[in-house]
Amino acid sequence: MRLLLGVLFLLCTSVAANEVDHAALVEDYVAAFNAQDSAAMARMVTDDVQWLTVKGDSVAVETAGRVALVKAMDSYFASCASCRSRLVDVQVLGSRVSVIEEASWLAGDERRAQSSIAVYEFEGSLIARVYYFVSE
Repeated sequence: MRLLLGVLFLLCTSVAANEVDHAALVEDYVAAFNAQDSAAMARMVTDDVQWLTVKGDSVAVETAGRVALVKAMDSYFASCASCRSRLVDVQVLGSRVSVIEEASWLAGDERRAQSSIAVYEFEGSLIARVYYFVSE
């Protein structure tokens, strides 16, 4: 009986050790965004990553592929050095992580902010798709 319990404990521990903490990976991705480190962001996505913007009944592909993502982020960071993001709420459901994200930036001396919803979809430990719902 003790041997059986020991084997079950080891199996459960092994499975838990192999599980990916998708919420932590999204937090790391947002941290890389806040550091304006597009190279770090690129290491967290699949080669064929897609960034999709959802607005009403339309879905637009903003970027497709790791190289396009880096180019888009570098351009974005050059245009908005004060842009930052923080996760207000994080929910995990399997390989998807939904977040309420608050973006903020400086407009003159005033910090402005807006919230939106995003869903990060994973393949293993890499982000494969981000569905970004524009703020209302």
